[in-house]
Amino acid sequence: MPTPKKGPRLASSPAHERLMLANMATSLFSNTRIKTTLPKAKRLRPLAERLITFAKRGDLHSRRRVMRVIRDKSIVHKLFTEIAEQMEQREGGYTRIVRIAPRKGDAAPQAIIELVTEPVSPKQAVVKEAEAAAKTAAEQDAEVVDAAADAARAAGAAADATEQAVEANETGSDTATADAAALELNEVAEDADKAEQDAEESADVADEAAAAAK
Repeated sequence: MPTPKKGPRLASSPAHERLMLANMATSLFSNTRIKTTLPKAKRLRPLAERLITFAKRGDLHSRRRVMRVIRDKSIVHKLFTEIAEQMEQREGGYTRIVRIAPRKGDAAPQAIIELVTEPVSPKQAVVKEAEAAAKTAAEQDAEVVDAAADAARAAGAAADATEQAVEANETGSDTATADAAALELNEVAEDADKAEQDAEESADVADEAAAAAK
């Protein structure tokens, strides 16, 4: 019999182990908590959290993936409606394992594995909003810097074209081409200035949102 790659084998065969974990996951989603041995709880936890991740996606493919493991359609419905809604604000850590007294007789370590149904604390939600606002403000600041650089380059090019147009007028060379180039680059410089102003306004709005989140 081959040796399992991760942890001890919990049943007589891999197929038996998969069925046992599927039944434990079904009981967990049905009762929100179960008592089992500590090794079984540790093996069940990643499977249960993976199924909850599929349930949060909510599409047909995810439902079919879950039904490969959970055969009870009523439990699958509960997972995709009630449990997925409870876990909507969480990005992980959908279950917890609590150790309890060893089992009588063989002194096997026991534990309770349960779903974390408590809502995310308002403080954590505010922290996440503040982090998102700060990230947005940093991106807006980067856009302001880029816009300012573009405006400076455009203004420099327009100034060079204006000087060339003046020189062309003084020397009597192709003044029409020089004048057209100067006008075009001046328009580009004006557009760059407008883009810079828009970026600064967006950055101000982002900064105000970040300050309000704090």
